Amino acid sequence: MIAIVDYGMGNLRSVKKAFESLGFLPTVTRNPEETLNSDGLVLPGVGAFGDCMKNLEDFGLVDPIKSFINTGKPFLGICLGLQLLFEESEESPDVKGLRILKGKVIRFPRFDEERLKVPHMGWNQVEVERTLSVLKGIPGGSWFYFVHSYFPEPEDSSVIAGKTQYGIEFTSAIEKDNVFACQFHPEKSSTLGLRILENFAVMCGEKKRGV
Repeated sequence: MIAIVDYGMGNLRSVKKAFESLGFLPTVTRNPEETLNSDGLVLPGVGAFGDCMKNLEDFGLVDPIKSFINTGKPFLGICLGLQLLFEESEESPDVKGLRILKGKVIRFPRFDEERLKVPHMGWNQVEVERTLSVLKGIPGGSWFYFVHSYFPEPEDSSVIAGKTQYGIEFTSAIEKDNVFACQFHPEKSSTLGLRILENFAVMCGEKKRGV
């Protein structure tokens, strides 16, 4: 079973529908036991860093998420779900993240070019840094859909799986052991985005139920 973490905010329905369109049947849950015992865990995200961490704590989901990651089973973070893996964010300076990865989340600087607005919203290219299981079949320079004002700065550059240019070069995907997370939204990124979700589901041992 793939579990999609429901912390009271985020793009849960679109993530669930994307998996369903591929023939997989994920469960949306905020139950700590279901979260921990799932075969694969997805942490999607839309909203503010501090609000999300507060909700995860209020629902008793912080420890189950960390414990799940420690089992070595596949974990997928999307957008804010990527940022929450780090230690802190400029968006909520007094709030600690999940601290799975060392580093911080920072805001895009002010750009002089009028065309470069913040938030960074729309389609952009991802340069794949290395061939990974979740990114299997994804060519370098592929286009994905982004909506964000902040991005992670990993302390350890070896976890960087993808980079994107938007005025500056920023980390748009990471992978460490069983953890993969992306700043873009695969569920909104057409065929290649669905390919990422399918790769993840296969890693979880999920079988298609028929599309």
